[in-house]
Amino acid sequence: MSQTNDTNAYWQANVRLILISLVIWALVSFGFGIILRPALAGIAVGGTDLGFWFAQQGSIIVFLILIFFYAWRMNKLDREHGVDEE
Repeated sequence: MSQTNDTNAYWQANVRLILISLVIWALVSFGFGIILRPALAGIAVGGTDLGFWFAQQGSIIVFLILIFFYAWRMNKLDREHGVDEE
């Protein structure tokens, strides 16, 4: 029974991490790049407005950061639950 609880805790933590990452990615790419673009138009970044920057480069940069964060966090989670690769 303890193995089942450990497995459930591992997968709950994994799914929670995935959902948080997806929400951040959606907020940055869809929210800032499309929905909030007119509101961000007055803020200048690198010669263009912030909304355009998020749509073109910011969402990609955040996506790459999320990939590395997910890999780091999953390695830590794997070690905590004893399923890491040795």
